[in-house]
Amino acid sequence: MTLGTICEFKLNFENADFWLIRKGSEKTVGTPTRSFNEENIGVKVREEYLDRVLPDFLFYYFQYLQQIGMFSQLSHGTLQLKNISLNDIKNLPVSFQ
Repeated sequence: MTLGTICEFKLNFENADFWLIRKGSEKTVGTPTRSFNEENIGVKVREEYLDRVLPDFLFYYFQYLQQIGMFSQLSHGTLQLKNISLNDIKNLPVSFQ
């Protein structure tokens, strides 16, 4: 199972649970934020998974992924401006145990 199965990801997603910084430095790309910006990737847990995944927990999970450097490994770009795509995020594996 991937994150794309349990979450909806879109750009300019005003009704998302939270957003991921899509463009920035290697240290900031992928950072979750609670403030809307049309350039960021909106993340919303699908209705059918709300009994297993709390949006607040997922926010902290993305913080953890960013802190361990997951998004810097997935980021694209040259020089100091990096970016992540929707597919990079959607294809991250996840399991319920």
